[in-house]
Amino acid sequence: MGIGSIVFILLVGAASWLFGRNIMRVRRNILLGKEEVINDRPGERWAVMTRVALGQSKMVVRPIAGFLHIIVYAGFVIINIEVLEIIIDGIFGTHRVLSFLGGFYDFLIGSFEWLALGVWVACVIFLVRRNGIKLKRFVQKELDGWPKSDANLILFTEIALMSAFLLMNAADVTLQNMGADHYVKAGAYPVSGPLASLLNLPASSSTTLVLIERICWWFHIIGILAFLNYLPYSKHLHILLAFPNTWYSKLKPKTEIANMERVTGEVKSMLDPSIAPPEMAAPRLVAGHEVTDRFGAKDVFDLSWKSLMDAYSCTECGRCTSECPANLTGKLLSPRKVMMDTRDRVEEVGKVIDAKGKWEDDGKSLHTRITEEELWACTTCNACTQACPVNIDPVNIIMEMRRYLVMEESKTRPALTGMFNNVENNGAPWAFGPDKRLDWTQQ
Repeated sequence: MGIGSIVFILLVGAASWLFGRNIMRVRRNILLGKEEVINDRPGERWAVMTRVALGQSKMVVRPIAGFLHIIVYAGFVIINIEVLEIIIDGIFGTHRVLSFLGGFYDFLIGSFEWLALGVWVACVIFLVRRNGIKLKRFVQKELDGWPKSDANLILFTEIALMSAFLLMNAADVTLQNMGADHYVKAGAYPVSGPLASLLNLPASSSTTLVLIERICWWFHIIGILAFLNYLPYSKHLHILLAFPNTWYSKLKPKTEIANMERVTGEVKSMLDPSIAPPEMAAPRLVAGHEVTDRFGAKDVFDLSWKSLMDAYSCTECGRCTSECPANLTGKLLSPRKVMMDTRDRVEEVGKVIDAKGKWEDDGKSLHTRITEEELWACTTCNACTQACPVNIDPVNIIMEMRRYLVMEESKTRPALTGMFNNVENNGAPWAFGPDKRLDWTQQ
């Protein structure tokens, strides 16, 4: 085993360990949320995941972006099948070890090349849409700074990886045609073959070509490993979380808002004295800190783990915000920002736990990031959940935060305060008693 193989094994091992560590950190952060049992109707859940996550059914609602995304998605999944060959070659020092597949291997390499070209073109178009055309949903305030840079960095990385892949193959096929040692004649090269001619690679020496091929080979595998470890810090974690997130997504009607079990129990007890009122839940121990049960959500600990998974699954595509009637009419609310703020708060809490070994109150909460004006602008129409490509539910987070404001802090809008008083005094939201409810029929 040569030095190259040893370096390769160490590199893959270190990258795999780091990736596993980062994924476990994300898992821990998600599980900071309240327990929620979601295991009903498994057959329907598998169907939803297959259709929405694997089949990209909600992406193609917008045909141009949907088509381009499917190309990038297919390229990411299918081209990385070649990583298997790269790993085998890297460990054992072989070259195109799967070439014994013959014609099928030629088909695979040819398909990879067309997909790589498609990914390259799609990423360039995505960059133009974000930075040239500047579609409204890509230039809103919540994307200023890191979120915009994150999206562009990934697109440039994809372009670089596809360029390295095609240039590697261009040098490889040229070396094959020259009969160079170690470069077995295998594969079909419908894109890199013409690229080699365009770059006049046949005029280069075999030493230069080997150097180009090896640099691109190492760049490609290191780039993939770096991309893998970048995912847990990026919005592109949805590449992995889209599948579990759609499986666990809400199957009930989107506009059906769940009742609070504790309140439901109190109402039942009032209507039927034989039913004992519910007891307050015991405090939960989360990251070495006792979290008391409360109405609604003050911080991420009060949301369910599914809501926190939603936050980590957010693609920041902005389809939710572009469909939100509140946002479209100039209100401050942006469902995308709600998800981004939730994820940022979870990360903030996670960093405190990492630094101190347990959670210590930092004087902040979800309400520090998401204002009352944003929360009360929501009409709960669920246009955002309908538009989301991975079935994220921002409305649930908004409702839980509003419940906290009303039931724990006694904060609400003046119009709602009047409605609450009328319901309490008159049994209806109007300022008329039951005895006057039919007076309008006499007019």
